[in-house]
Amino acid sequence: MNCTHCTIQTVTFPALSARASSKTLISPFLAQVYPKSTLKNAHQTLKLTRFKVSASLDNSGDTNNWVSRLPIGALSGDKIFKLISGATASPIGQFISSPTTFLHSVDPRIKLIWLLALVVLPARSHIVMRFGLVVYIALLSVLVLPRHVWMDQLGRVSLLSGILFITLGLGSDGVPPLVQMRTPPPAITGLPNLPMSLSGYSYLIMKLGPLQFTRKGLSVASTAACLTFTVFQSASLCLATTTPEQLAFAMRWFMLPLRYIGVPVAEITLTLLLSLRFINLVFDEVRNVSLGIVSRRIKWKQLTIIETIDIFASYIRRIFKNIFSHAEQISQAMIVRGFRGDSNSHKIYFLSDSSIGMADFVSLLCLIGVVGAALLSDYYLV
Repeated sequence: MNCTHCTIQTVTFPALSARASSKTLISPFLAQVYPKSTLKNAHQTLKLTRFKVSASLDNSGDTNNWVSRLPIGALSGDKIFKLISGATASPIGQFISSPTTFLHSVDPRIKLIWLLALVVLPARSHIVMRFGLVVYIALLSVLVLPRHVWMDQLGRVSLLSGILFITLGLGSDGVPPLVQMRTPPPAITGLPNLPMSLSGYSYLIMKLGPLQFTRKGLSVASTAACLTFTVFQSASLCLATTTPEQLAFAMRWFMLPLRYIGVPVAEITLTLLLSLRFINLVFDEVRNVSLGIVSRRIKWKQLTIIETIDIFASYIRRIFKNIFSHAEQISQAMIVRGFRGDSNSHKIYFLSDSSIGMADFVSLLCLIGVVGAALLSDYYLV
């Protein structure tokens, strides 16, 4: 380190020519070690590759790329509006005046008692009684309602109840618990094995791969499915065979004692009456507007997504506009008839005959028989 001058070896590179390229920049040492063919392949590998991505659209409006693979045709707007108009074609929650059956002549108060019983009984009775109530309501619907009405209603309610039955039956107790027994087996402790059931009892009913259908799942699924079927179909039967005025009269008759504790019975009755009257208007408007769009024969395949969304938005906007228009007409009609906001002073004509006939006695006897059978089913059907 004491020297003042040190000799350092240097390497001199030749000057680059003006026409330097990737081939002339190869070191002479590499040219001696590697053959020329190897360097040529490496040079070709290092070349940059260019990618070109494009999406074309023909002048005719048809797409030849990924846009044409979207499932637009399967869910076109025409099919959706036809489904909406078909779903609202049959009366849902509406009074059917003809044909007149024996259920039309039953007192509305007895019908409300039947509705209350059909809500409580499926949850508190035996499984045989639950399915018996379902069969009873289905047969009553076939006898009372017109053919196109009961086929549509029973189909929808049965589909919903079936989905609930399968889901709850396999989901409530379907997956076996992955636990290990804490107690040692009987062979180690010297205790005898538990005897098998002589009556053939089995907690597991059916096994589907990793899922299992047990008695607990059957109980939960049958309760939920039967309760759903009885509630929806019995309410539909009651609304189809009873006028809104009769239902309001029956509700007012049961709620009259609540006036002494400050319950606004008159306002609740008037609200119920207007609500039952307004249900028909809502379904009619939904169906009429959807039929109006279908009748225009719109070419949905030529529309863009924004235009399709705009049509559906205008459809919903038109429905609400018509509903609010009907509500305003109803309010004006009530004002013309003398309604000033006080439900207690306003006279409401329910047009209901409170006389008890033979159909009412038969209905009460059937109700007592069904309740008695449900209570006795827990003792005799084990």
